[in-house]
Amino acid sequence: MAQAYFSPKVFTFLKELDSNNNKEWWEANKERYIETIREPALAFIADFEPQLHSMSPHFVADTHLNGGSLMRPYRDVRFSRDKTPYKTNVGIQFRHESGKDVHAPGFYVHIEPGQCFSGVGMWHPEPKVARVIRQNIYDNPADWKKATRGKAFTDTWHLDTHENEMLKRVPREFDSGHAFADDLRMKSFIAGRDMSQKTVTSSDLDAQLGASFRKASRLTEFLCSAVGIPY
Repeated sequence: MAQAYFSPKVFTFLKELDSNNNKEWWEANKERYIETIREPALAFIADFEPQLHSMSPHFVADTHLNGGSLMRPYRDVRFSRDKTPYKTNVGIQFRHESGKDVHAPGFYVHIEPGQCFSGVGMWHPEPKVARVIRQNIYDNPADWKKATRGKAFTDTWHLDTHENEMLKRVPREFDSGHAFADDLRMKSFIAGRDMSQKTVTSSDLDAQLGASFRKASRLTEFLCSAVGIPY
């Protein structure tokens, strides 16, 4: 039987970090982080590449520590009231080859005690890119419907339409009576799926995630087409 990438020790470490989010504790436990989180995550990323390429050859599983698929554990506190220095979650993003940061089309895995989930789409694209995507939704409602309302998609994924992630109203250049008027208000064009900690520590995590991401392939393809990059 295949061995799991992540063990329950991941959640133990993250809980302890949440209670001891300071440089002294981190330095004393950094080797635990490397052994329990970083090395298993890099192994998972490397092994996930075939799952990505079963959908598209243009998404990257990057094991580099800087700028790769595994997000750094250090928080950017420059503009935050919360000055705790370390993230209490593990973030992994498989970005499109044309993307330089988390705003690119991609597939995402979030590991956090009690809050594990996966995601797909484009998170907070810059305004001009969001405008292009909204125009494509407006002009191609049938394609958007197939991408986001098909049974395979809705049985697995939910669009992120929380009010704090939505514009207050449909942008004035669009008809507010459009079939997908609420979707035209989205700031991020993403869908999410909750995961259990048991799934994260299962031996077939890569296969489970690959199967769920494939059910969102039409959404990913729609977004790539909208912004003019290959899928």
